[in-house]
Amino acid sequence: MLNVTRLFKEYPNDNGEMVKAAQNITFEVPQGKLFTLLGPSGCGKTTTLRSIAGLEKPSSGEITLGERVIYSSQKRAFVPPNRRDIGMVFQSYAIWPHMNVFQNAAFPLQVGKKKYSKAQIEDKVMRALNVVQLDGLEAREATKLSGGQQQRLALARALVMEPQLLLLDEPLSNLDAKLRERMRFELKRLQRELGITTVYVTHDQSEALALSNQIAVMNAGHIVQIGTPREIYEHPNSKFVADFIGSTNFVNGTVIEKQNQPGRYKLNTEAGEIVAYSAEPLAKGETVLLSIRPENIHVSLNRP
Repeated sequence: MLNVTRLFKEYPNDNGEMVKAAQNITFEVPQGKLFTLLGPSGCGKTTTLRSIAGLEKPSSGEITLGERVIYSSQKRAFVPPNRRDIGMVFQSYAIWPHMNVFQNAAFPLQVGKKKYSKAQIEDKVMRALNVVQLDGLEAREATKLSGGQQQRLALARALVMEPQLLLLDEPLSNLDAKLRERMRFELKRLQRELGITTVYVTHDQSEALALSNQIAVMNAGHIVQIGTPREIYEHPNSKFVADFIGSTNFVNGTVIEKQNQPGRYKLNTEAGEIVAYSAEPLAKGETVLLSIRPENIHVSLNRP
């Protein structure tokens, strides 16, 4: 449904040096799925999202949405943001303070290229407000909404156009911990019920693990691993991914011998001899780094 292929984005910083914000970014988001770009600050995830939205023009690559090419350096195609059929919720929500709830939600319908009657606008807005559970508050001033309500209003405004794709840029980061957890499940419920294809940007690993169908872990402008939350957590492909996703213990070791079971090796470590799994083949004497999740450690009085 959404295809991003070999996307590069570079720009000069204040010193005139080239910043490689996104490097060879390639991924695919199937129809109706929630795909998360996860990584530390400055890893290129927001740049990638803004490139999909059309708010940034990439240096090279291609982005297709459904059957449409919305950006291609080779074909010299660039569809402006307002013609991409994409809804976006920003970290700051970007709520209009001088408008009430109804007016905020109706704004995209009033300024879009397609013209709607007053009755059509009212119907679409009330449906969107109902979906995010803000019906009954349509006359309230936007500035008098709580943080969670403002977040839901921003979501309603993005959904009112019934976009082909929804982009969410750290939409929960301004909420307190308890509200953030509640809104996390609210977002997942909405996404599942509406079946809307979504790209979600966050640096919060627990958010990514709870919400996503698939996660792309990013670091220094590159995607370092793509997989389901379970694959990313249980089979990280590097020390960075193992360390960034959840908590883990790292133990240095050396391969003693291969075991009879596939992928199992006996290791000599600073914690004694340990049998561990490796997806990659290992040679005797090879130095390895063992990642042990806290929940997989069990304490017993007698050695098993």
